[in-house]
Amino acid sequence: MIFGQVVIGPPGSGKTTYCNGMSQFLGALGRDIAIVNLDPANDILPYKCDVNISDLITLSDVMDNLKLGPNGGLIYCMEFLEKNVHWLREQLNKLKNKYILFDCPGQVELYTHHHSFKNILARLLKWDYNLVSVHLVDSNYCSDAGKFISALLTTLSTMLQVEIPHINILSKADLIEKFGKLAFNLDFYTEVLDLSYILDCLQDDPVFKKYKKMNAALVDVIQDYSLVSFVALNIEDKESMLRVVQTVDKSIGYMFGDGEERNIQAMLSCAVGAEFEYEKIQHIQEKYMDVDSEAESGDKDG
Repeated sequence: MIFGQVVIGPPGSGKTTYCNGMSQFLGALGRDIAIVNLDPANDILPYKCDVNISDLITLSDVMDNLKLGPNGGLIYCMEFLEKNVHWLREQLNKLKNKYILFDCPGQVELYTHHHSFKNILARLLKWDYNLVSVHLVDSNYCSDAGKFISALLTTLSTMLQVEIPHINILSKADLIEKFGKLAFNLDFYTEVLDLSYILDCLQDDPVFKKYKKMNAALVDVIQDYSLVSFVALNIEDKESMLRVVQTVDKSIGYMFGDGEERNIQAMLSCAVGAEFEYEKIQHIQEKYMDVDSEAESGDKDG
């Protein structure tokens, strides 16, 4: 069985940066890593690419030859890959027993509505790949109630469509308050606590307050499924990276080897084990969030 991560998310959420950083982190632990680029628009790669869809098809060629825009071009590329999935299998067969990171396109419709990407994943599962979907969401969405609700809906739709184990990541946690202070403590957003507080924030918005019933219905949909939660990540922080690795590996049953565990101990000088949810995010709050804003919003954290 071959283990791997399918890294998806909106444009600019940090997928390529994640693959680069995660490959270095796991490599330092002693894990044998390969990266597969499945984004035909990704022509500047900061990492060593073991399999590149650009050897099969590129977005620029599709746009030039078929006169399609970027969105239509990406859909065409995924449909082309699905029809030529034997090419992908031949390339993957060259990666003997490696742990694989799949760097995927940034068009969210590929994960929420279209079926080609889902069908490609189904083929991988038949080929004895044990995969987890790592869905990155830019943490700056937390600073805007409307954007956060939109991110939650997109995340929920992706989870239902992709149909493999799924981990949601709030990326760029070190920049979490770059676009404004958060209305609530960080655990409100990572654990997606009582969203009625988000509704209160939306009622203060001159646009959203017109759609009070619709907003309430959208929030009810998210809470009724009760599936969405997040892990906060700063790609440059070792402790943050380790928490993501532990969460991802647990979801697909990957067990640390003896060498990896020793390297973790040496790298972080701490035991690897379970932690309470608050402890997982406490260091993020202390490092990157305004303490005063936390105190002011402490009574709103659900």
